[in-house]
Amino acid sequence: MIPANRRGIAARYGSINARDDGGANFLFSFVAEALHENVQKPISVRAALASTAPLGSALVQGWVRTRRDAKAFSFLEVNDGSCLRNLQVIAPAALANYAEVQHLITGASVAVRGSLVASQGQGQKWELSAEEVTIVGPSDAAYPLQKKGHTPEFLREIAHLRPRSNLFGAVFRMRSRLAFAVHRFFNEREFVYLHAPIITGSDCEGAGEMFRVTTIDPAAAPKAPDGSVDFSKDFFGRPTYLTVSGQLEAEAFACALSRVYTFGPTFRAENSNTSRHASEFWMIEPEMAFCDLAGDMDLAEDFVKALIREARTGSAEDLELFAKFVDKELIARLDFVLERPFQRVSYAEAVKLLAESGKAFEHPVAYGTNLQSEHERYLTEVVFKCPVTLFNYPKEIKPFYMRLNDDDKTVTAMDVLVPGIGEIVGGSQREERPDFLEASIRRHGLDPADYRWYLDLRRWGTVPHAGFGLGFERVLMFATGVSNIRDVIPFARTPGNAAF
Repeated sequence: MIPANRRGIAARYGSINARDDGGANFLFSFVAEALHENVQKPISVRAALASTAPLGSALVQGWVRTRRDAKAFSFLEVNDGSCLRNLQVIAPAALANYAEVQHLITGASVAVRGSLVASQGQGQKWELSAEEVTIVGPSDAAYPLQKKGHTPEFLREIAHLRPRSNLFGAVFRMRSRLAFAVHRFFNEREFVYLHAPIITGSDCEGAGEMFRVTTIDPAAAPKAPDGSVDFSKDFFGRPTYLTVSGQLEAEAFACALSRVYTFGPTFRAENSNTSRHASEFWMIEPEMAFCDLAGDMDLAEDFVKALIREARTGSAEDLELFAKFVDKELIARLDFVLERPFQRVSYAEAVKLLAESGKAFEHPVAYGTNLQSEHERYLTEVVFKCPVTLFNYPKEIKPFYMRLNDDDKTVTAMDVLVPGIGEIVGGSQREERPDFLEASIRRHGLDPADYRWYLDLRRWGTVPHAGFGLGFERVLMFATGVSNIRDVIPFARTPGNAAF
C-alpha cells in the first residue's frame, strides 16, 4: 500500500497510472516528485551580490577563477557569467572534501551551498560561507585561461573558452542586452517581427558576392547545352544562395502588415579580411508602408539613440571595463551621440565640404564615388561635431530598389554616421512605381523575371514605403569600443576561417 504521507504525491501523478502495489510507475513518480521538491534552486552570482539581506541558505554554481589558501580555510573566487564580478566563497577546513577543495584550480566547475553573509573583506558586500562544496567538473594545468592578460588574437584561437574571460563575458552580455533592446524598441512602436528566409534566389544588393546553396556534386555536375551547370537539376530547381538581406521579403509583409522588422543572420562572400567585415553577421531591417525618406530618417535616428542609451545605462560595471581596458574615450563618444541632434546633409553638400576641407585623405573625394570611413568620421568628428545623416545619393552607386528622385540623377538613399565608426545605418525610400522599378532592375543588369513577385507588390495596392538596415555587430563595436568585428560575434566566420 502507498504510505499515507505519500498518497498526495501519488494522486498528483494519476495521469501516469500510479499504482499502490509498489510498482515501477509509482516509484518513478515518487522519486521524481521528491527530487523536484527537495532540490534547492540555485541563485546567480549577480543575484547573490545584489542581495539586500543575508541568506541563511544559498546554492551558487559556477567556475573557479582563483583559489588561495589560509590556515583554516580557502578563498574561492567563483563566477557564473551573470555579471563581471566574482563571488567570494569561504571554504572551511571542516569540509568533508577539503583536501580536494585545496586542489581546485582555475577553470574547475563547482556547486557551493552555504550562507550568504556580510563580507569581512574590502570591495565586496557579501560572501558565501560554504557548508558544502561539490566539485562538478575538474580542471588541470593545461587550461589556457590562466590569471593573466591574453591578447584578442590568442582568444580567437580558443573561441569556445573566451566567453569565460572578463572582456568577452562583458561583450556578450552587452550583445544580449542590445538584442533585447532591439525587440523592445520595435514592439513599443507596433512593428511585427518577421523571420525572413535564409535561403534565397534573389540578390538584394546586386553585388553578386553571395554564398551558393547547392546539393550538386561538383565532380559530377549536370550540364546545360551551353556547357554551364544545369541548376534546374539542383535541389531547388534554380540557383540559390544564402541571403545578404531580408529587405525584399520584409517589403512584402510591410505591404500587408504596415510595419515589420527582421533581425537575423546575413551572409556576404566578400573576400575581405579587414577588422570591419565578416562573412556572417546579423542585420536589423525595418520596413514601413506609407513612409517616405524623412520618416525613414526619423526612425533610424531614434533607433540608434535607443541602442546607445541602452549601452550607456544597461550595465555600469561592464561599461566601466570597456572604458578602462578597451577604449578610454568610449563613454564620451556614447554621450556625444546621445546629447547631440543629428545633422542632415545631402551627399552633394557633404562631398563639397570634404573636397574644400584641405584635408589630405587616403582615399580621394569625388562626386559619384562611395564615401569611405575616413570621410564619414571627418564629417561627424570635425565638420559638424555631431552624428550626421546623409541623403540623396547618385543613382549609379546605389542598389536597384531605391526610389529615383525627380532630378533623375539621385535616389532617396540615406546613411546614418557616428564618430569612431562612420556609417552605422543604411536605408532608403523604396521605388514604389512599377515602371521605374523595372527600368532600374534592367539598368543594374538584373533580370526582371527574377523579381516578378517583387514587381507584383507595385501592381496591386502599391504605397510609398521605406526602410533601412543596421549591422548589429557594428553597433556592438561602437557600444563596447572593441575594434574588430571578430570579437563581437560568438564564433566569427571570415575568409579561411569556419572553426568551431
